[in-house]
Amino acid sequence: MKRIVIFASGSGSNAENLIKFFHNSDNASVIQVLCNNPHAKVLDRAKRLKVSAIAFNRIAFSKTNDVLNILKASQPDLIVLAGFLWKFPEFILDEFANKVINVHPALLPKYGGKGMYGMHVHEAVVANKETKTGITIHYVNENYDEGATIFQAECDVLETDTAEDVAGKIHELEMEHFPKVVNDLLL
Repeated sequence: MKRIVIFASGSGSNAENLIKFFHNSDNASVIQVLCNNPHAKVLDRAKRLKVSAIAFNRIAFSKTNDVLNILKASQPDLIVLAGFLWKFPEFILDEFANKVINVHPALLPKYGGKGMYGMHVHEAVVANKETKTGITIHYVNENYDEGATIFQAECDVLETDTAEDVAGKIHELEMEHFPKVVNDLLL
């Protein structure tokens, strides 16, 4: 049985979707959720779904080996960033080479990089009158949103779409594709 650890920062809808997807799987399970925000709803979702949930601070994540040691003890086959907003430290990436992936709410390389997350991305897509957007699932490296692409899915952006409309379309793509891509990576 493959082991998945999820990192999240916010409400946790993607994390919950992944936990539920793998709940009855013979292939993999989500064993832990790690979060950099002690007040994030993802912690409540994980506990409700009976998955270990731990909050940590920036020092534990990037200045000491605290989070690294939690990961070493958990022995994940895959680390999945699901709405996690901090840049991953190189020393953790080195320890888990090619085992850290992220979902980004745009068709990279467009609308990636520092500060490009959530509604910031959707507002930029609408402001630039894009006709297509989508999601990119990619490996994580030392730079924001520059790791190798694993999968992309796209949707149309209508002239009348608001950033909120685009966010809804992106959320649907994430719910549909993210668990399947994670599963395929673990086969």
